[in-house]
Amino acid sequence: MQVKGLQTMSKRIDAALIADSNRQRATALQQDYEALGKQLSRSGIDIERITAQAEAFQIAVPSWGTGTGGTRFARFPGIGEPRNIFEKIEDCAVINDLSRCTARVSPHFPWDKVDDFNALKQHAAAFGLSWDAVNSNTFQNQPGQRHSYKYGSLSHTAEAVRQQAIAHNLECIEWGRQLGSRILTVWIGDGANHPGQQHFQRAFERYLESMAAIYAGLPPDWELHIEHKMFEPAFYATVIQDWGSNILAAMQLGERAKSLVDLGHHAPNCNIEMIVSRLIQFEKLGGFHFNDSKYGDDDLDSGSLHPYQQFLIFNELVDAEYRRQPGFAPNYLLDQSHNVTDPIESLINSAIEVQRSYIKALLVDREALAGYQQDNDALMASNTLKAAFHVDVSPILATARLRKGGAVDPIATYRTAGYRAGVAADRPSAGGTGSGII
Repeated sequence: MQVKGLQTMSKRIDAALIADSNRQRATALQQDYEALGKQLSRSGIDIERITAQAEAFQIAVPSWGTGTGGTRFARFPGIGEPRNIFEKIEDCAVINDLSRCTARVSPHFPWDKVDDFNALKQHAAAFGLSWDAVNSNTFQNQPGQRHSYKYGSLSHTAEAVRQQAIAHNLECIEWGRQLGSRILTVWIGDGANHPGQQHFQRAFERYLESMAAIYAGLPPDWELHIEHKMFEPAFYATVIQDWGSNILAAMQLGERAKSLVDLGHHAPNCNIEMIVSRLIQFEKLGGFHFNDSKYGDDDLDSGSLHPYQQFLIFNELVDAEYRRQPGFAPNYLLDQSHNVTDPIESLINSAIEVQRSYIKALLVDREALAGYQQDNDALMASNTLKAAFHVDVSPILATARLRKGGAVDPIATYRTAGYRAGVAADRPSAGGTGSGII
């Protein structure tokens, strides 16, 4: 079935439909942009300079995020879900065509393993996409796997299990090298569910020994990003449970080992922005997995609950840019689970919300803020941040998308195109519910 705005053969939304949608909104956008430009100019801010930075902003999308996630108990697939990495790339291309800030894709292995990585690389390039960090999986057993990860992987008491996990990570490096990636991200579910189950120090020692073997296998231009998580699936104690264990591991492994911050992997009400500052200070900030959280590791859409917290995190990141701190080159990635929304819509929305936080942080009057901090003027320091946060930068974001060939209103354009209905015939659903969290 031919659906309006969908080029069936290439699985792309027709550029003519995007252009037509933009024409309908061009006059209003221009008026809003000019009004915001006048407002910012009163504070000495050049809107064109900020818009150029919005155009340059990029955040990677996760291949696994293009499918429907789930609760612990069930997963309810949506129509037209991608069934393999090639179809995931098609969905990622739609996200970037409309948002114009998501030109990189992060794969997860062995979920995205293929027989011909060169063909996969060419497939992505045909859609204007490149590859971001590769992610390993030793937190679940795979078909044909010889040793189980039930009691851990890189920190397991059995050397054979540890060697199997090490070998998988080295495979991921090789697959990533073929795709053109330069980062390996490692997250493990190792830990304990009962007091006394695990010797804390020995488990950490085994983890460090395993990670040293993986670090030794990195190409010279690669980084190793370590991801921590307070709990789940280990609910009593987790081997890499917080940023403290994370940075200790990164410092012991070497210069190219860095810490990755997932916004949902911290204790409730944790001051994540201060953690980010500490990691920047010691040149150990590798990057982010952006999402949002209400209770724990909820993996909700970025900025859906705590936009001010996200802004405060970017305040630290922009401050590092402003101060030209050495070793500062963080990698940005979305990491979300979409249970009741269209994953494409959520990823578009979230990419824009992260971009929004970055642009707002650029508006902070850094000299005034530093002065208030020096004078211990808590109220005015806080108000300086809030003044930037409360600016509606939507016209800047929309103009940046327009100038790069994206959509002024990405969600409306996507829905008009009828993309899901268009690919559903080529991607039949298995039907029913499936297992829980992806």
